[in-house]
Amino acid sequence: MRLAAEFDNYKRRSARQFAELVQSANERLVTQLLPVLDNFERALNHEGDDETLESFRKGVEMIFGQLHDVLKAEGLKSFDSVGKPFDPNIHDAIMQMESEEHESGTVMEEVQKGYTLGDKVLRHTKVVVSK
Repeated sequence: MRLAAEFDNYKRRSARQFAELVQSANERLVTQLLPVLDNFERALNHEGDDETLESFRKGVEMIFGQLHDVLKAEGLKSFDSVGKPFDPNIHDAIMQMESEEHESGTVMEEVQKGYTLGDKVLRHTKVVVSK
């Protein structure tokens, strides 16, 4: 009975340590994303006239770059698909269109970007494929 109780305690302790590890990893990522969130909030609260539209756009582009850099540092990568053969492992075909410019089975257009984290595909690229 003592051995069973020790094993049960070990399982609970291991589960708790794993949950703390996941929480710690999430906390680190969210902490890095907080400045990006703050900058988006400042940009959305900005009031101005048509003359400030270009500076507003540049500010939003800078925030996008900041977010992109944080996610890239965590291992997130996007991949280009236009002009490449359709691959069901990384692409999700949402439509086929006839094309004289592209060979059959070639990606003509990206509707939504796909991303990988390490070697794992997080989101397939939604594409239009030629036929």
